[in-house]
Amino acid sequence: MSTSAVTPMPSLPPVGRSVRAYFAPVDRVHRLPTLFDPSVSGRFSVSTPPAPWVDLGWIEDFTRKSASKFGDLVTGSPGTTQFQVRETVDATVSFRFKAWGKLSMALAAGSQHMNIIVPAAGGAPNGSGSKGVPPVNLGTGSTATFLALASSDAAGFSAGSLVTVDVDYTGQTGYVGSGVYAAYVTSASAVNSDPDYIRRVSFNVARVTSSSSTGLQLAQSLIAGVPATGMRVQPISGFVDREGGSFFQEWSALFLIDGQQGERILFHYPRLQSMAGPAETATAMAPPLERIALSAAFRALPVTDANDGEQVVCFRSFLPSSVTLV
Repeated sequence: MSTSAVTPMPSLPPVGRSVRAYFAPVDRVHRLPTLFDPSVSGRFSVSTPPAPWVDLGWIEDFTRKSASKFGDLVTGSPGTTQFQVRETVDATVSFRFKAWGKLSMALAAGSQHMNIIVPAAGGAPNGSGSKGVPPVNLGTGSTATFLALASSDAAGFSAGSLVTVDVDYTGQTGYVGSGVYAAYVTSASAVNSDPDYIRRVSFNVARVTSSSSTGLQLAQSLIAGVPATGMRVQPISGFVDREGGSFFQEWSALFLIDGQQGERILFHYPRLQSMAGPAETATAMAPPLERIALSAAFRALPVTDANDGEQVVCFRSFLPSSVTLV
């Protein structure tokens, strides 16, 4: 009987390709983030993160800063520093999204992020979109990737189109949106009692890959999962955000750096709130082409670590290579 042996080598400075970003919803009502446990999921495949994390791809100019402040406790005569104390706990993180999409735009915008619903005929022009075409009802048998529709309703959608899937607005106040809280409504009058308002802000959106007489096949799973009773479907043409607004986006975030020796560095921010408005950065390519990236900046908010009750804003994990000294 023989066993294999590993001869550890001295570790080298980590060298990674880039930083990859993943985001997951926060339960705003109960202030419950999505927690990432490195002991359980630390070695996940970069292209298939554990649910409910959403992969937003490689990012650039990743910069994280600790803004925590320290003080000292002085006693005696002459005064002598005996202890250090942490006066404040604060941190910020900023970067640029390389790809544009519903979630990356919303995170970079900071406030409510809206879907551009296909307009109804004769609607009054409006900066964030006019009154939309009527939604259609879902049938039985819908899943997170298939929307069951009547054949006459399915005929109104084509492969490649975009859809928003959510419930009607019927006077709800507080946080609204299925799967992700997308906005905060103070009163029905504030949103004109618009039955389409929740679908207008919802993150429950997807691309249609094919349309048949029985419904729509989606290119990706809806972020809210299997459609709930009462959800309806509307076509959208894109997304719109605004400079201004009273709502703050809040998400759980995970940033990953894979080292070339097999090591892995993970930065987990359980609660990030946007701290900057919409901004873009242009990088010159072959004239007249420019690459446009979305700039994003966030403040980290605290959570309580269940292991010892400490208030923290970020968890940094290092998973060493299997063949290096520690």
